[in-house]
Amino acid sequence: MKGMLLALWRYRFFVFSSIKTEFRIKFIRSSFGGLWMILHPLSQVLIFAFVLSAVLSARLPGIDNQYAYAIYLMAGTLGWSLFAEIVNRCLTLFVDNGNILKKLVFPKIALPLIVTGSAFVNNMLLFVAILLIFGVLGHWPGAALIWLPVLMLIIIALALGLGLILGALNVFLRDIGQIVPVIMQFGYWFTPIVYMADIIPVQYQKWLGLNPLIPVIRGYQNVLLYNKEPDDWAGLGITALIASLLLALALFLLRKAGPEMVDLL
Repeated sequence: MKGMLLALWRYRFFVFSSIKTEFRIKFIRSSFGGLWMILHPLSQVLIFAFVLSAVLSARLPGIDNQYAYAIYLMAGTLGWSLFAEIVNRCLTLFVDNGNILKKLVFPKIALPLIVTGSAFVNNMLLFVAILLIFGVLGHWPGAALIWLPVLMLIIIALALGLGLILGALNVFLRDIGQIVPVIMQFGYWFTPIVYMADIIPVQYQKWLGLNPLIPVIRGYQNVLLYNKEPDDWAGLGITALIASLLLALALFLLRKAGPEMVDLL
């Protein structure tokens, strides 16, 4: 672990320059540039908000705003988009960069950090856009925003641990790359983002407890919608523990299976 971290520190400029280059290449010859990073998730939010707000907006107690459902939806989408982008990109990370892994000598952990850095910048741009929309809708989050970095750190750790494990397995079994996107769609609807958890029948609500992402998304909603700190610290602690275990397992897999992965690629 210590050797991996030291190697990563030596290649820190490679990581930062790669993130910068990725953004430059992604939006070269694009008229809207970085706006495309936030237009896609925001368009999804607006569609759901306009279609479903008339049905669900009345079920948001404690919020005196006619656009309460749209605010609720954007809060959850902010957290999910960060999680989903990291997992989906890590899923094909090693397969997509097979030639680089064969030709260049650098710590493999640099690749997921580049992905994480890029996803973080995307998410921060989305966050700024959401804050502007909140202002237009007459809703400004307050001091509770101080808890948002904690929630982001937990969600990044969870996504990175899960994504790296799936990405390593995808090298050996390519069916993983086909199955995971389908599971992610189920995961989205298994997380109270589009709907409120209390509308689920009681006999099914216990199944939501199996989703470690729910305490984090609920924290996002508390911070951005209700302007209060997360209320499920026990759940956040369990999610953080799961994220730590997944990260440890991912680093173990990368260290032990790294040479075989390069050979297969």
